[in-house]
Amino acid sequence: MATVLLENLKSDLDLLEMEPSGGGCFEVTVDGDEIYSKLATGEFPDEMVILEKVQARVA
Repeated sequence: MATVLLENLKSDLDLLEMEPSGGGCFEVTVDGDEIYSKLATGEFPDEMVILEKVQARVA
C-alpha cells in the first residue's frame, strides 16, 4: 500500500506515516480525517480504491 501511494503521489505528499498495530486494524487517514477503516468494513481495502480516495484529498 505504501509503495502504491508513494509511486503515484510522491510529488503531492508532504508526509506518509505508517504505524504498526495489531488486532486486525488497518486505518487510513488524510490530514486527521479517516478515509478507510478495516474495523468498520471487515475487509482489507483494494489499493486502487485507497489511492483514489487519497488522490481526491491531496489534489
